[in-house]
Amino acid sequence: MTTTEVTRIFHAPRTKVYAALTDGSAVARWMVPDGMTSQIHVFEAREGGEFRISLTYEAPEAAGKTSAHTDTYHGHFVKLVPAEQVVQVMEFETDDPELQGEMTVSFTLSDSDGGTRVHAIHTGVPPGVAPADNTLGWQMSLTKLAKLVEAPVLA
Repeated sequence: MTTTEVTRIFHAPRTKVYAALTDGSAVARWMVPDGMTSQIHVFEAREGGEFRISLTYEAPEAAGKTSAHTDTYHGHFVKLVPAEQVVQVMEFETDDPELQGEMTVSFTLSDSDGGTRVHAIHTGVPPGVAPADNTLGWQMSLTKLAKLVEAPVLA
């Protein structure tokens, strides 16, 4: 098991970033690497609340962890501190022992030059997931989060 970390500055208030971390429809838009689509099956953003999400590859030759082209994972929220922290535990739905095991993802939000600094730590990454691939996936996702939270609000 490995740990990966990613930090990014968003030009948006912490309340807006936190809202995007805890809203299922927002998560479906940003928490998905490039080349994949997201489907939210369950998303209960409360401490102890469950979630289940499937990410499906757009490329027909891409292999999924759960089925031919899909990675499905489920988990629960451990800690939710508004505008400060989101901690969730998740695991892939797979028969492959190299991809099994609980992972913890922690997002810590802090102020940074009029915006929000997000430090994401992903612990317990199973041996079947290359750390560089995991980091790249999170970087792609956080780029989408930036587009979402930094977009101007239409009146």
